[in-house]
Amino acid sequence: MRVEKIRRSEPYFYLAPTIILMVILLIIPIIMVVRYSFYDNVIINKHPQFIGFENFAKVFHNKSFSAAAKNTLIFVGGSVIVHLFIGMTFAMLLNTKYLSAKTKALFRVIFALPWMFTASVIAILWKMLLDPHGVVNYLLEIFNLNSTQVEWLASRDFALLSVTIINIWAGYPFYMVSILAGLQGIPSDLYESSAIDGASAVQHFFRITIPQLKPILISLLMLDFVWTLQQFALIWMTTGGGPIHSTEMLSTFIYKLGFSKYQYSQASASAVILLVICSIVAFFYVRHQRGQE
Repeated sequence: MRVEKIRRSEPYFYLAPTIILMVILLIIPIIMVVRYSFYDNVIINKHPQFIGFENFAKVFHNKSFSAAAKNTLIFVGGSVIVHLFIGMTFAMLLNTKYLSAKTKALFRVIFALPWMFTASVIAILWKMLLDPHGVVNYLLEIFNLNSTQVEWLASRDFALLSVTIINIWAGYPFYMVSILAGLQGIPSDLYESSAIDGASAVQHFFRITIPQLKPILISLLMLDFVWTLQQFALIWMTTGGGPIHSTEMLSTFIYKLGFSKYQYSQASASAVILLVICSIVAFFYVRHQRGQE
């Protein structure tokens, strides 16, 4: 009996180090942040007072939070939609039979380059490109599209659009690689039999390609939504949430609230709001994955 119990408990011994690390580095911090959101003057005050949902009320009435939520919605929505469009386009291009194997290999390396760069490299690269004396303004002047030097990252009119384009450029290779793998897994017999029945290329795309890629596309959209929602490094290193909150995101808003204004309670409440949104999406993602299994 003892030997049998040891054998049954053996897997838990292997899992114990990982479980302990997850509890210390993940579960406990989450519990602490949730607890802080219901108290006032946490960390600074040794004896904080329980104030219930007052921190959440203050956050929702904060004009900067409203601006950050609006900017985040535009930033995430635009990034996810364009990621899908560009990723699908490049994946289908690399999956076509009209290009040679060497050409496909070359394009794969070129198209996947943005995914290989770190956030700091991407930020520095695009700050140089979008500088008033940078390459982008130079090309616009050459083609007579603009005669003035636009400050793309310092203008309230163009800053949000600029960081969204940067994020799109940095993130589309993930879609491209995943969709390409899905396209290569679709049986060619489906296309051949539909071609015999007289189906056009458009019908192939909407009746075969999209239905076959549906599980992958749903997973990509959910994951990209959560990742883009939490984007911080790229925004912070390019605009810092400025100018005048024009690129303020929920992530930068929480950071400034906690580490610039030292309002840890409201920062915790904001983090809990973001956690709830991500948890809802994660719930549907896990449910979708189980449904596919």
